[in-house]
Amino acid sequence: MGSTSSLPVDYEWSFTDEPHASRRKEILAKYPQIKDLYGFDWRTKYVCLWWVVTQLLLAWIVRDARWEVILVLAYFYGGFAAQALFLGMHEISHNLAFQKPLHNKLFGCFANIATVVPHFSMFQKFHMEHHQYQGVEGIDVDVPSRWEGEFFTNAFWKTIWVIVQPFFYITRPFFIKPKTPGKWELINWSITIAVDVLILYYFGGTSLAYLTASALIAGGLHPSAGHFIAEHYVFIKGQETYSYYGPLNLLAFNFGYHNEHHDFPRIPGCRLPTLHAMAPEYYKTLPSHNSWVKVIWDYIMDPSVGPYSRVMRKSNKLKSQ
Repeated sequence: MGSTSSLPVDYEWSFTDEPHASRRKEILAKYPQIKDLYGFDWRTKYVCLWWVVTQLLLAWIVRDARWEVILVLAYFYGGFAAQALFLGMHEISHNLAFQKPLHNKLFGCFANIATVVPHFSMFQKFHMEHHQYQGVEGIDVDVPSRWEGEFFTNAFWKTIWVIVQPFFYITRPFFIKPKTPGKWELINWSITIAVDVLILYYFGGTSLAYLTASALIAGGLHPSAGHFIAEHYVFIKGQETYSYYGPLNLLAFNFGYHNEHHDFPRIPGCRLPTLHAMAPEYYKTLPSHNSWVKVIWDYIMDPSVGPYSRVMRKSNKLKSQ
């Protein structure tokens, strides 16, 4: 998947609304029973609990291990575990783990403890804007900055960009659309940092290094990290959201069903395949990815794809509506 043009020197600008709200309205008019899929998935909390407990257990087991063991384990298990927790927190941010928002917020803070850097609460704020204002300039911080688009312009630098993606996801919002931390940021940071300190004190630095390596690997050059690029990077002109229907969805709360998720963010991941089956004419014709690993490879090696390969909209269009 990809074009033969040269590397984009600017975003792909759109002068229409994002496609998901209008498609949701059309699908619901035809299949109103889809609303029966709305709600939370009670299993999400147990899946997240598994990943948190196993990561903390492994952190204790490897407290005296050699660095090469730490890195191998972090890549082949910790990377998948941390990515599962990232995407579990994504489900929780949509209030899809519990019925009450308060319980989701508290559990999101808990799910965050095994990924070292506190981010759940702030992510929830920015992610809701990503859904409401997909691709809108100055609001959607999921879109790379102009600096990224100008700097990471060849295979070598795009490889570096993929490796350090977690850094950009954490820091980009502070430059594009900073938000004042609130009560839940304080709670989130306090819990996560307190657990970091306890791990460092009782387990040691090697244990904390394992958890840190797992989180960094999960967001970088790792099979499960392909979704960061697969979701919205333009590989076919005019198509701004892509789904992936491969086996890694089993570890990712079906996050690969990304068109389906943006169309219906109130449907938990476990029911997105059902949505796909209920309205196949809306999804089977859309371009999709077959492999997250191939997405990473294509992003790095395809000279027509880079950080600028995103659809962007002007924010002043919103103000006039």
